[in-house]
Amino acid sequence: QVQLVESGGELVQPGGSLRLSCAASGSIGRINVMGWYRQSPGKQRELVATITSSGGTNYAGSVKGRFTISRENAKNTVALQITGLKPEDTAVYYCNLRSYGMAYWGKGTLVTVSS
Repeated sequence: QVQLVESGGELVQPGGSLRLSCAASGSIGRINVMGWYRQSPGKQRELVATITSSGGTNYAGSVKGRFTISRENAKNTVALQITGLKPEDTAVYYCNLRSYGMAYWGKGTLVTVSS
């Protein structure tokens, strides 16, 4: 089993910055993809960004240039640096890990962008 724990969500003013972190523990496959998804009220969960164990990244078009995903393989952590926050970025952000056909989710961390 794999456990994912997110942290870093908070209330931020528009234009502000934030760093989300996720720590993975358990039986983690050496080859995996870690990522962030988000879900706003009344909307489906959507991809934000992913990063492979070799460092390849993928971003949703709506966050390119504002969000940066990174990871530390030795610590099994993934981070999401967010700048230029907009009210529409308000959502619960979920950490995800996919490996060898299995997918795991964290419980989420709430990011609220409001003045």
